[in-house]
Amino acid sequence: MLTILGFAMIATFLVLIMMKKMSPIAALVLIPALFCVFVGKGAKLGDYVLDGVTDLAPTAAMLMFAIVYFGVMIDVGLFDPIVRGILKFCKADPMRIVVGTALLAAIVSLDGDGSTTFMITVSAMYPLYKRLKMSLVVMTGVAAMANGVMNTLPWGGPTARAATALKLDASEIFVPMIPALLVGLLFVFGLSYVLGVRERRRLGMLTLDEVLEEEKESETVLVGSGGSGDSGDGKVSMRKGGGTGAGTGTGSGSGAAADSGAEGDTEDDAEDDGFQGLDPNRATLRPKLYWFNALLTVALLTAMIMEWLPIPVLFLLGAALALTVNFPNIPDQKARLAAHADNVLNVSGMVFAAAVFTGVLQGTGMVDNMAKWMVDVIPAGMGPHMAIVTGVLSLPLTYFMSNDGFYFGVLPVLAEAGAAHGVSPVEMARASLVGQPLHMSSPLVPAVYVLVGMAKVEFGDHTKFVVKWAALTCLVILGAGILFGII
Repeated sequence: MLTILGFAMIATFLVLIMMKKMSPIAALVLIPALFCVFVGKGAKLGDYVLDGVTDLAPTAAMLMFAIVYFGVMIDVGLFDPIVRGILKFCKADPMRIVVGTALLAAIVSLDGDGSTTFMITVSAMYPLYKRLKMSLVVMTGVAAMANGVMNTLPWGGPTARAATALKLDASEIFVPMIPALLVGLLFVFGLSYVLGVRERRRLGMLTLDEVLEEEKESETVLVGSGGSGDSGDGKVSMRKGGGTGAGTGTGSGSGAAADSGAEGDTEDDAEDDGFQGLDPNRATLRPKLYWFNALLTVALLTAMIMEWLPIPVLFLLGAALALTVNFPNIPDQKARLAAHADNVLNVSGMVFAAAVFTGVLQGTGMVDNMAKWMVDVIPAGMGPHMAIVTGVLSLPLTYFMSNDGFYFGVLPVLAEAGAAHGVSPVEMARASLVGQPLHMSSPLVPAVYVLVGMAKVEFGDHTKFVVKWAALTCLVILGAGILFGII
C-alpha cells in the first residue's frame, strides 16, 4: 500500500504542476500532507516536516546567501565581460547562444555546485534570451542537462556517495567513466545545436551590429513619439519598455519590474525589460573593485571545492564581505538586499516546501517501499545484467528520490543482487551515475528552483520540456558505457 501511495503522491504532484493547477510551493506542501493522512500517519506530520526542514535548512541557508552574493557580483559588474564576450561570439544567433549556454554551464559546473552553476549561467545568458525573445525553457533545459553530466565529478556528490556506499575508491569509479560522460556531454552540445537551429528558424538571425542598431532606432522612436518600435518582420523585436514584467532576478540592480508603458520616459527606458545587467552606466557598477571581486569569487569557489568550511558559512561570509566592501554605506546595502529579496524568498520558500515533500516521503516509509518493490520486480534472468538494470533504474529512482536515498538506500541492495551473479560493485557504481542529467531537474533538487526562479520559468514548463531530452542523454551515456565496456 505504501508503494502505491508513494507513486500516486509523486504522480499527483507532477500532473498538477505540469497542468498548472497548483503552484509548486502549494503542491509540495499540500499533496504530501494529504497523503500522510491517507497513510494513517497524520499525527506524525509535524515530526516528518521538522525532520525534512532540519535536513534541508543548511541548503536553504546556502541558497539565500549565495543568491545575495552572486546578485551583488552581478550588480557591480563582475560578469559583464562574460556577457559581452558571449554576445560578441554569438552575434545574436540563437543557435550559438544555446550552444554557448551549454558550454558555459559545463565550464562553471567544475566547481561542483549546481546552485552556483545555475546562478552564473542564468545571470550571463538570461539577458540574451530575453533580448532576442528566445525560449527560456531551452535555456533552463540545456543548463540543467550540462550540469547533470558534470555533476558526476568526484567532488560533485553522486560519485562520492556511490564510493562511500559500496566502499570503493572514487577514482576507480569516475576515471573509467570519463569516455562515456564525454559522449554524454557531446550529445548535450549536439542537442543544443539542434535546439538552437530550431530557435533560429523560429526567430530569424541578426548580427550584433543589427541588434545594436535596431535598439538605437527603438530608443529614438520611444523618445520621439512613445511608440512601440516593434519590428514586425518575423525577426527579433528589440522593442524597449514592452513590459514583460520581468523582475531583476538576473541582478539588474533594481527591485522593480519592467515598466509597462514606456511612454517616452527615459528613466523607465533604462529598465530595458530587466536588462540593467548589461547597462554599462548603471549606478551599482564598481569598476575599481573588479579585481577584488574576481579574486574574492575565485577564493570562495576554491574554498568550496577544498571544503575548508561548510558551504553555507562560506557564502554567508562572502555575501557579508562583498556587501561591506562594494557598498560601505548602509542604505546602499539595504537597497541591494531589497533588490534580491524576491529571489531569496522564492527559492528559500521552495526549498522549505520541498522539505515537507521529502519529509513525508521518507518518514512514512514510502521511499523504502518503492525502492524495495522496484528491486523485487527485476526478473531473475536479468541478474547477470544488473549493471545495465541499475543504469536504467537510476533514471526514475534518482528523479523521484534524493541522491542520498538512492545511493545509500537502493544502490547497496542492487549491488548485492549483482554480486550474486558475478557483477562487480565498481560496475554497479558506474552504472548508478547514469541518471544524473535527469536527476538535476528533479523536484527534490533545491538547485533546480534556483534555475527556474532566476530564469522566471514555470517549473511545470521546465519539466515538460526537459524530461524527454534529459532521459535521452542518460540513455546515451549508458549506451556509451556499454559500448566501451565500462558498464
